[in-house]
Amino acid sequence: MAREFQRGHKAKISDLTAGTDLYIGVQIAAPGLSFDISCFGLDADERLSDDRYFVFFNQPKTPEESVQLLGAQSGDTESFRVTLDRIPANIHKLSFTATIDGAGQMSQVGPGHLRIVAGGEEVARYAFTGAEFTTERAVMLGDFYLKDVWRFAAVGQGFDGGLDALLRNFGGEVAEEEPVAPQQQGAAPGFAPPPQATAPPAFGAPAAPAPAPAFGAPVAPAPAFGGPPAPPAPAQPVHTQPTMVAPLAPAPVPPPAPAPAPYGQPPQQPQYGQVPGQPPGQYPGQVPPQAPGQYPVPGQPPYGQAAPAPYGQQPAYGQQPGVPQGVPATGAGLAAALAPYKETPTGARWTPQNQQLMRVDLAMGATPVLARQGSMVMYQGKVDFSHKGAGFTGRIVGNATGQEMQLMRCTGRGQLFLAEEGAHLHPIELQGDGICVSAENVLAFDESLQYEVRRIEGHGIPGGALFTMQFQGTGTVVVKTHGVPVVLPVTPTTFADCNAVVAWSSASQVILSSQVRLRRNAYPGHSGETVNLQFRGAPGNFIVVQPYEV
Repeated sequence: MAREFQRGHKAKISDLTAGTDLYIGVQIAAPGLSFDISCFGLDADERLSDDRYFVFFNQPKTPEESVQLLGAQSGDTESFRVTLDRIPANIHKLSFTATIDGAGQMSQVGPGHLRIVAGGEEVARYAFTGAEFTTERAVMLGDFYLKDVWRFAAVGQGFDGGLDALLRNFGGEVAEEEPVAPQQQGAAPGFAPPPQATAPPAFGAPAAPAPAPAFGAPVAPAPAFGGPPAPPAPAQPVHTQPTMVAPLAPAPVPPPAPAPAPYGQPPQQPQYGQVPGQPPGQYPGQVPPQAPGQYPVPGQPPYGQAAPAPYGQQPAYGQQPGVPQGVPATGAGLAAALAPYKETPTGARWTPQNQQLMRVDLAMGATPVLARQGSMVMYQGKVDFSHKGAGFTGRIVGNATGQEMQLMRCTGRGQLFLAEEGAHLHPIELQGDGICVSAENVLAFDESLQYEVRRIEGHGIPGGALFTMQFQGTGTVVVKTHGVPVVLPVTPTTFADCNAVVAWSSASQVILSSQVRLRRNAYPGHSGETVNLQFRGAPGNFIVVQPYEV
């Protein structure tokens, strides 16, 4: 049975299938719309540093054929063959995307999916609908990324702009139409898979099933292509209307006729966007554009107004000394003023809205969240809160060690926003590994994580020992710090103040270090740094230190 993914879910490919020669099928449709489905091969910086690893209708395969475009088959709008063990070392991520060719919005699409098939059997499926999007014209559906081993993540993140904008987002350059014909004509005679429609895909005969997907054998898992039954097409178009209001920006209004202003002086009507001749980003709030088309871009008049600035010397609003910050509260001005503080949408379960505010989507993963009591700022949808007791033993241990956490259990299908006293928040995703965090530095975590009090032995400190919380398993823990922390590798000479250290890898060895000397004690005064923690461990271990101590 195929494993069902929701937006934000991740898994190792080895947990889904033993095969590395995979069929990737994408099904997406909407009445009157056509789609371009592509695969971006990105480097370690998530950039398209090599255009040959952009697989789309004009370039149906990579040089070593590790990614091949197969065309529509088995009920999928587009399909790919991905051979993971043939992907070169400089490619760290494969991002599968769908963009609308022409006018339209992603909110109009019906039920669709991205699925993974190995050996003729569907092993994973990420399903989505247009209700998850609004005015986007592109969507990043899923990623295959290398993190020790190859993994899959269901992304489902909308993106304003078409294929050209998506290509620029990954650092590529938009090519002209000239190479289109040579690419298609050169691929047809040498590689049969993409243009074939009636014959079986060129991965072997369907009648040659294998108990497990092939690992680089000349005959790949043939049943994976054509083997899976074609899913029924949508009976009727759904979600043909946007489910949310249009973009925040109002419709353009006729430009006014501003009176000429003295050279170098701001006109009476302040600008709400960039002035020609100025570098990008010079507009109210000094925040980069959030989406193409929503804010002014170079070469276009300011948002909803004319561009009367003389000789390109008129500074952007907010940059000229003497211009008041509060300008006419018109629709455009209000939109520009509030734009930097809009909710940050992503396809992840945990999403930082800013340095001090965290959002968790409880509908993703259907796993309750345990959060510090009173940390709820707001929520949307249906969210239930209940007390999470530690039990009699837990209270005794918490009181004795100082690692007691007063928690609330948050369930439902809404979006919950958490914060506490303006502390900086950092989501840390665990995938079977562990981390040690002091209880006072924990804001929230997934209930799927196991946690317990860990003792650090030592002498020369009050109580004879230090204690911390150890988290293990699969899930996310949100750590709070005073200020921006720094992560340092563990070496044999790594020492940290007990109050400044926030967290460390659970595999690290912690030793209490004391610099008390009898000769120093014979004189009045001391350095104040007599007790520290020394960390030891193999390469890969780390500590997290905050710029703060009691």
